[in-house]
Amino acid sequence: MTDRPRAFAAVELLPSLRASLDEMGFITPTEIQRRALPALLAGRSVVGVAETGSGKTLAYALPILHALKSLEGAGEALTVTARPRAAVIVPSRDLGEQVTKVFKRFTHATRLRVRSVLGGTTMEIARRNIAGPFEVLVATPGRLIKLLERELVDLGDVRTLVFDEVDQMLDKDFLPDAQRIVAACPPARQLALFSATVPPAVQDLIGTLFADAELIRSDGSHKVVPTLTTVNRTVVDGKRVPILRGLMAEAVTGGTLIFVNTRGQVDAVAEELRAMGRACVVYRGEMDKVERRANLKSFRDGTVPVLISTDLAARGLDVEHVARVINYHLPEQLDYYLHRVGRTARAGRAGVVINLVTERDHALMGKLERA
Repeated sequence: MTDRPRAFAAVELLPSLRASLDEMGFITPTEIQRRALPALLAGRSVVGVAETGSGKTLAYALPILHALKSLEGAGEALTVTARPRAAVIVPSRDLGEQVTKVFKRFTHATRLRVRSVLGGTTMEIARRNIAGPFEVLVATPGRLIKLLERELVDLGDVRTLVFDEVDQMLDKDFLPDAQRIVAACPPARQLALFSATVPPAVQDLIGTLFADAELIRSDGSHKVVPTLTTVNRTVVDGKRVPILRGLMAEAVTGGTLIFVNTRGQVDAVAEELRAMGRACVVYRGEMDKVERRANLKSFRDGTVPVLISTDLAARGLDVEHVARVINYHLPEQLDYYLHRVGRTARAGRAGVVINLVTERDHALMGKLERA
């Protein structure tokens, strides 16, 4: 096998996994998949840095499923309750559900069991989710730490530990949590870290826990993807609403995701759209979690065509039908911009970002041009 397989058929995966990939229409791996799959299949630890929407989840899910099914085929079936052989740590419940869904697409063929314990659910639900034997655990760090403290889950048989979208887990308590989770796993475990950007806190984590890992940085990291079309609209005298009204009158095949910088701006833009007679939902902090999840579902299934959000929706969410991102208010930092526009033009699909640009945004525009 070459270091960078050009087709999934060239990857030394179990026949059941290759058959599932064929059925799902996965023929050609993305760059991060081409480069990470051989390393992870060989058992090496990896730090993968790649743009949003580049297929990082599949890059680690396939080697995990291959390794665990191979163990089972060698007569080492797992029978112990709440003692997984692989763990994936994610920053949020929404991303955890997405990652779990990716794994479960392959469980019909492999018969491997995937469970999740995620923030925003009760401990009773978490206890029920980890009842019985299972091979793969998807967890948010805080919830996993609580389960470890109560000895409700045992990571002593973990063969692969993944930290996904780690640049979202940047609060001051994450590094100690990460160290505790790693310490709960066997010393010989394989480690994998995936991130879209590498701010200083992520660099510290890499230096602390992943010093011996193989670094794989895709050519597109810290850049927008080539399938994204960028349109800049100049805001004159602060008048954004007329531009928004014109954009809403345009025909779009797919959903529109509008980003602003504050929770107050979310509500203000929603009010403007409703005054125009446009259906929309909001997704922001400090709102009822049940409502927020219902809003996301209505946008994801296409019932409502417009979602307005802060950067809460900029990281990790994968909604296939997002055709257009509107930066109604641009962020100050390039990393935040890249996360926002990564909600469209995912996995090789086309997408459009429309930036409403004021004089204060020229510094960001300069960074984008240099990137």
